[in-house]
Amino acid sequence: MSADDFAHVRAWVFDLDNTLYHPSARLFDQIEARMTAYVVATLGVSPAEADRLRSQYWREHGTTLAGLMREHDLDPLPYLEDVHDISMDHLVPDPELASHIRNLPGRRIVYTNGCAPYAERVLAARGLSGLFDAVYGVEHADFHPKPDQAAFDRVFGRDGIDTTVAAMFEDEPRNLAVPHAMGMKTVHVAETSKPADHIHYHTDDLTQFLATLSG
Repeated sequence: MSADDFAHVRAWVFDLDNTLYHPSARLFDQIEARMTAYVVATLGVSPAEADRLRSQYWREHGTTLAGLMREHDLDPLPYLEDVHDISMDHLVPDPELASHIRNLPGRRIVYTNGCAPYAERVLAARGLSGLFDAVYGVEHADFHPKPDQAAFDRVFGRDGIDTTVAAMFEDEPRNLAVPHAMGMKTVHVAETSKPADHIHYHTDDLTQFLATLSG
């Protein structure tokens, strides 16, 4: 990979969880625990059954929320507020990452399957506030989750992104399939590489990857 591979890019799309912070922060462990508790309280099932449903809905519907909405007509807003009410104590500012994001040419956005208020809290804890032109959550996709085509159509349409001059950074491989089909450069951010036709690049260090782009 060289900086020339991204010379045409003028729109930079970043996932949030386990992408703009390292998975070792384990924020999603907190979120998953709250998801399970919410399912227990809402559906009246055991914790074991709630955990099973959470995983099943993630596999079949893209997110647990999408499954709960489609299978149980769940109101998404109270759910999103509850499951994202977590501690940010394990996040620390990353001035080097902030500098590289700031230097990217063109438009910079965050797009998460979480909600935008949660994303703003994460960005603040990471010292990344004010670096992005927009922050989009699942609510901006009318609650369609990545990896659904409809989710990307709504968010990218709302933002006016030209996907032929865009790149997407994401920790979940399946969420890069649609962006690839739309003509975007796709970067899988994770400790373990999972080669696939719809993934152009892999990195286990987003900061270093962006440093390479800035020359």
